[in-house]
Amino acid sequence: MMRVRQDEMPGQEEKARIKELASFWIADTPPEPRFTRFVDLAKRLFATEMAFITLVAEEHQSFKACAGLDIERTPRSESFCTHTIASNEVLVIHDSLKDPIFADMSIVIGPPHIRFYAGAPLITANGYRIGAMCIADRTPRPQFSQEDRDNLAELSRLVMEQMELRRADFLKTISANFANATDLALISINAQGLIEFANPAALSMFGFHASEMIGNPIDIIIPERLRHAHGMGLARVAQGAEPKLKGKTVEVLALKKDGSEFPIEVALSIWRDQRGLGAGAIIKDISERRERDTKLLRLASQDTLTGLCNRHKFNDLLKAEYSRGALATVILLDLDGFKEVNDTHGHGVGDALLQAIGIRLNYALSEKATLARFGGDEFAVLLPGTADPLEAGREAAAMIEAFGKSFEIGGHVLDLGVSMGFALAPMHGADEEELVASADFALYRAKQAGGRTCRMFEPSMRNETLARRAQRDELLKALRNNELVLHYQPQIYLDSGRVFGAEALIRWQHPERGLLLPSTFLPSLEQSSLALEVGWWVLEEACRQSAEWRDAGHCDIKMSVNLFPVQLRSPNICQKVLEAVKRHGLHPSQLELEITETVALNDDSRSLEVLTTLRNLGFGIAFDDFGTGYASLSSLQRYPLTTLKIDRGFVQDMLTTPRDAAITRALITMSTDLGLETIAEGIENPAQEAALRALGCRAGQGYLYGKPMPAADMEKVLYAAVTTEAKRHASSSC
Repeated sequence: MMRVRQDEMPGQEEKARIKELASFWIADTPPEPRFTRFVDLAKRLFATEMAFITLVAEEHQSFKACAGLDIERTPRSESFCTHTIASNEVLVIHDSLKDPIFADMSIVIGPPHIRFYAGAPLITANGYRIGAMCIADRTPRPQFSQEDRDNLAELSRLVMEQMELRRADFLKTISANFANATDLALISINAQGLIEFANPAALSMFGFHASEMIGNPIDIIIPERLRHAHGMGLARVAQGAEPKLKGKTVEVLALKKDGSEFPIEVALSIWRDQRGLGAGAIIKDISERRERDTKLLRLASQDTLTGLCNRHKFNDLLKAEYSRGALATVILLDLDGFKEVNDTHGHGVGDALLQAIGIRLNYALSEKATLARFGGDEFAVLLPGTADPLEAGREAAAMIEAFGKSFEIGGHVLDLGVSMGFALAPMHGADEEELVASADFALYRAKQAGGRTCRMFEPSMRNETLARRAQRDELLKALRNNELVLHYQPQIYLDSGRVFGAEALIRWQHPERGLLLPSTFLPSLEQSSLALEVGWWVLEEACRQSAEWRDAGHCDIKMSVNLFPVQLRSPNICQKVLEAVKRHGLHPSQLELEITETVALNDDSRSLEVLTTLRNLGFGIAFDDFGTGYASLSSLQRYPLTTLKIDRGFVQDMLTTPRDAAITRALITMSTDLGLETIAEGIENPAQEAALRALGCRAGQGYLYGKPMPAADMEKVLYAAVTTEAKRHASSSC
């Protein structure tokens, strides 16, 4: 039988096998009688000194049951079972000391001195081999018949059946615990309409004891006038008709034990099993929501689209609070991503979305809060009688949580975020207009922080915001007057010193203040509508320069361009990028698009779709400054990356700070294992370069090789690199 070493197993297949093992929740768990019985039986059946059941994880094997052996886990390198799971056959080692693969194992030359081994793989229903049923002796056994092999294989199948039963029991326990703990009411009925299950939340909602509901008709919670229609619908489904309400959420009236009716929201599920038809419902009491909706409809001044209080009415309510000297809090909301919905799906979907948002926000807020729509995607909340920042924070958190679930509008699944700023009266405003303006300054700061968050007004925000708005006006003038320029920093291979790429970096050649670095103007730029226009200009200019270098003979230089967050959210980003390279005769592989992990994950589903499309078109995709944000390691597998850039902060202190060195080493190893190019940023001296090379890093950029420079200076670097490469080839040929 062919044996496969652990490091030879196909990567994707091994990952799938590990995932399958994890689904059983059994690896590294204590012994259980149901499995101990199997090893005791195997020991007697085959007259061996030892028998055990193992589970082979990614780096080690654990022992679920042992007889004649006291051990909990071993490394995979010290494991017979790693080889057992390489095929579906029983593995037999007659004398391990005579087998070159196993002769040097510590469990062979040392305790427990295994000389004979036989193992049958544990094969799941999906065909994955997750462990083995094994027997072993301290003396060689030259004979192990086909009947013995068949018996051992049968034992392994029986063990696997027990593992499947154990998993099913575990899932049932989880389901039961969830049903008992959730606040949602859960009810199931059989084909005859009899209640078979009702969780504690359902019993509490309808006012019954379990004995009063279980076994009784579902009619006990349905108003009498609605029972006939319900019974007819259930009968049609029992006869095989497709249920009209399956997968839908509907609002109906329900009946309590005391005879009172109340509105509920019901999500219905239908299934068929060996007993026939079954139906279940998730039920929510929406009495408070209905009362709130009714109250909203009675408001005199409403937003015509959403039925919410409009800006005029909101200002009147706030003015009334000021006139009686009361405390008040104003929260302003701005939707993150709403413009893209309008641009992509049209105003009809956008209007329906605003209506759904109004309903959901109202449901999330406390009873005393008043929600208003100012227009567009701007909403406001008034909390009368309070100026407590903690209370404002709680309301804001509830609204942010409300946006955690997607909106389903017209067949589209839409994910939005929300940014918020709030101000407290009277400390943040002498009148209603100043208070709303203060909340607007705080909202601007929340959007500047990346959105999906909330900020409280601080007096410093007013002056800072005005300064940023003035700078944005200057930036618009700078773009029109061609004051924005690109500088380029070389990227080199550490082993050869060859320049293989250049990163395009924006600069502002200010007519009065000289050359300005991005840190002085990017914060203002990224929060303005000008960011998209500047972003496309950077892309266009970088492609033009790349084509110019190509025409000068530098065909193998890859251009890296940083994308602004607003570009990644743009609905036509893929078309824009593709048109830019085509316009200048470039191949997509000559352009690499850099984004920070935080920007990508702020809009996870949208960014993943965009980056996957760009990667499929042939463009390189790089995560910049990886390790400084909040991306999970799994995102490296999920996103279609070609390059991982290690932040300069880790490189700078890696020679003096063990923690930074460990992080750098881990990032390089992960990137290499995932087949990504690794570029270390901020290399400033030969010692850092040597350390990175020793860790396996192939590429880097930093002041050691050149600061960001104008295109003309970068071209000199490219010519010098070509000359050096030619001399090196000439020397090697001699």
